Amino acid sequence: MSFLRRAATVLAAATALTAGLALPALAHVTIQPGTAEQGGFTKVAFRVPNERDDASTTKIEVSFPADHPLAFVSVKPVPGWDVKVTESKLPAPVKTEYGDLEEAVTKVVWSGGKINPGEFQEFEVSMGQLPKDTDSLMFPTKQTYSGGEVVDWSEAPKTDGTEAEHPAPLLKLVPASGDDAHGAASASASPSASPAAAAAPSVTPVSSASASASDTTARLLGGAGLAVGVIGVVIGALGLRRRPTS
Repeated sequence: MSFLRRAATVLAAATALTAGLALPALAHVTIQPGTAEQGGFTKVAFRVPNERDDASTTKIEVSFPADHPLAFVSVKPVPGWDVKVTESKLPAPVKTEYGDLEEAVTKVVWSGGKINPGEFQEFEVSMGQLPKDTDSLMFPTKQTYSGGEVVDWSEAPKTDGTEAEHPAPLLKLVPASGDDAHGAASASASPSASPAAAAAPSVTPVSSASASASDTTARLLGGAGLAVGVIGVVIGALGLRRRPTS
């Protein structure tokens, strides 16, 4: 019996490890893709998983950086959700190649929809011109659940490299690959496009949900494989223990 108890303990540990392998893909509100080129325009998606098994996500509030304001921000409609874009006057005008920027988008709020337990939703935004004098932009996000709980994803990355408990979505900025900023823009912009056109949301359906699902499935299968392997070891050990001696 002691052997069976030890086997059960090993199996429980393997199950916990399996869950640990699968959860990180769905753990936090993130920005996808997580990298863009300085000086260009980009299209990103704020990926919001529902982390509760007894409540739905009903509101998402994303704050845009005021220290590095973006001149052009547009959102892609999400079926079933209402969106409100807030523009605020900046403390001081910011010089851009299109002139002095006195107002900028400081907040985008999606509400009226629902992300059920076990599901996630992506909220797409086209934006630019991305700053050249910083290597990252933070987008603090508040996630409201149907029970009234609000989770504040606003913590900056830790200096020791470990992950914060509630990290803010972070967009890393890398040097442009070309001399011309528009030439280095992402696929959502082109050298000949006007800033407004570059910032306009794409009308082509995006299949990023499939990529996320594939990533999650791979983690689940990997963890499940580990658990099955442990079960095989336990069954083999039991078989050897019960084999009669000659």
